Amino acid sequence: MAGRTWGVSGRTFHCDRRPLPLPPVAEDRTLKQRAPAVGLPIAVAAESDYPVPVGTRVPLRGSSPFRPVPGRSMRAAPGAFLMQWAICNETFQDWPLEKACQYAREAGYTGLEIAPFTLGADAYAIGDEQRRAVRAAAEEAGLEVVGLHWLLAKTEGYYLTSPDPAVRQRTGEYLAELARLCRDLGGSVLVLGSPQQRNLLPGVTHDEAVRYAADVIERAEPTLAEHEVVLAVEPLGPQEGDFLRTADAARQLIGQVDSPWCRLHLDVKAMSTESKPIPQIIRENADLLEHFHANDANRRGPGMGEIDFVPILQALRDIGYKKWVSVEVFDYEPGIERLVRGSLDYLRSCLARLD
Repeated sequence: MAGRTWGVSGRTFHCDRRPLPLPPVAEDRTLKQRAPAVGLPIAVAAESDYPVPVGTRVPLRGSSPFRPVPGRSMRAAPGAFLMQWAICNETFQDWPLEKACQYAREAGYTGLEIAPFTLGADAYAIGDEQRRAVRAAAEEAGLEVVGLHWLLAKTEGYYLTSPDPAVRQRTGEYLAELARLCRDLGGSVLVLGSPQQRNLLPGVTHDEAVRYAADVIERAEPTLAEHEVVLAVEPLGPQEGDFLRTADAARQLIGQVDSPWCRLHLDVKAMSTESKPIPQIIRENADLLEHFHANDANRRGPGMGEIDFVPILQALRDIGYKKWVSVEVFDYEPGIERLVRGSLDYLRSCLARLD
């Protein structure tokens, strides 16, 4: 997309992304949240991590004219707690994308997380025209594409922990293409789960698998950096697989890669299988946490099972997490409407109960 000049509060920035309109805000230095159907959350820049003068009003989401540094986020006014809600697009199953985006926005979400298999057989099959159309559909509904997940699901020929160097080379190149796809859609995070493409192969130890996985990610790292996309490693529970079952194990892989473009993703359902309480896991991993999935251990949405999200959101607030919380479900029996609206209604009710 061609660059353009965007004026904010009498100042201009050169922007390589299509800006969304800013609603008017009061002339004070406190965080201003607006109703979902009205406009973007706005903050007045104070000690910002971004190169903008103090006092400039800026949008808090990624549609701002500058990209965040991995692991750093906009600091709002003292005492303010931001939470950015997104939903995974496969939740909408066979709904047309435009309808799904509009419904998600009306329900109160501002972000959409995309599973590549819902767009094509693999990332290479998703052409430029389709990429532009997907991004436009989200933006026209008032949504930002957060990033991608289920990165290797339903693909062939790719494997994260293969002892075969040729397979690792091919998989690393594919992760690089996913980074390009993510950036084309307007996103900035790749959630690396995909258990069926990373489980331990016969004769491969866990430590060997960590080295193989690090090799794959390192092959993609230059492209991640070029497009400013973070690869967020996702630990998964024993129901899904046998590689990276805990946040501690995921940290081992992240440490092996040792790149600011490789960080941590946490998922509530997966954390529920660990021996530690979920809030403790969140607090222990505050330094690496890049992205977060909200769901219940029963594979449905938040509030549709036994997990209490009040202490979970409290922990996120306590560590200063201000990035995306994406609703991801696996059991669609409650129906699309209930999963979409019920999950966010419950999360917001929990947010209102925080200390």
